[in-house]
Amino acid sequence: MGPRRVLLSRCDGSCADPLMRASVREHFPRVMEPNDARRLAASGPADLGRSFCIVTGASKGLGRSIARQVAALLRPQSTLVLVARSGDKLKELQAELAASGAGEAGGLVVRLVAADLGAKDGVERVVREAREASSADIEHLMLFNNAASLGDVSRYAQSFTDMDEVDSYLSFNVSSALSLTAGVLQAFPRRRGLQRTLVNISSLCALQPFPSWSLYCTGKAARTMMFRVLAEEEPDLRVLNYVPGPMDTDMQVQARSTLDPKLRKAVCDMWSQGQLLTCEESCSKLMMLLLKDDYQSAAHMDYFDL
Repeated sequence: MGPRRVLLSRCDGSCADPLMRASVREHFPRVMEPNDARRLAASGPADLGRSFCIVTGASKGLGRSIARQVAALLRPQSTLVLVARSGDKLKELQAELAASGAGEAGGLVVRLVAADLGAKDGVERVVREAREASSADIEHLMLFNNAASLGDVSRYAQSFTDMDEVDSYLSFNVSSALSLTAGVLQAFPRRRGLQRTLVNISSLCALQPFPSWSLYCTGKAARTMMFRVLAEEEPDLRVLNYVPGPMDTDMQVQARSTLDPKLRKAVCDMWSQGQLLTCEESCSKLMMLLLKDDYQSAAHMDYFDL
């Protein structure tokens, strides 16, 4: 583990974690906006091809940034499927992409699926989009499994005695990711000339325990292992578990109510001291990884190790 990955649970206010000690933006000031992404694709070895691309949790936060930046890297005649519970926010994003030149006028078809992925019907609606759009002209299938929730961080693990509550969390954060990924892979089976890329938005919590974050740690660990298994079963898949780092999102606001006092202080200090990444900063690193395409499949790659 590199020197930048000190556990938050060990921080007590005097911790030596560089995130708590120096501004992230001093090290990574450059944010890749959609126009920058186009220039990178034009000057680099390749763009992301003529793609069928799905982004879950696309209405806000990292998912919205992924949608904006990946749209600029898709060739004409690609399809971008944006999935989230809020149909209104998806429509706002669709309009933003159109205004940026990445919509249908630029040869990109943007489809919206307002659905709850914690429900079977929501997953089936997204898979149906994939089945209806499957085409021999597609060069690249991309699925960004981004949708996730933090869960109740105001309690310790021993309080979760209600199986329905736990099942509901796991249904949205784990079961849906497996069923959605399986359905999309079936809609786009392996064939010559088709690259298939799965991106799982992971976390340090997939590897390390954090007090009062039992649901989140469990969900992230399960998802990461799920995609590692997929990579073993399907050697042709390009699988990436990406750790985006601590970002300024709604989830980070929720994390400030963490029950564990040391972890709560660490989370609050990152916010108050300006140590949080923007979603655009983290997403830029992810796009670079995908464009270079030289990572080991199933790798668990952290923003701060890149």
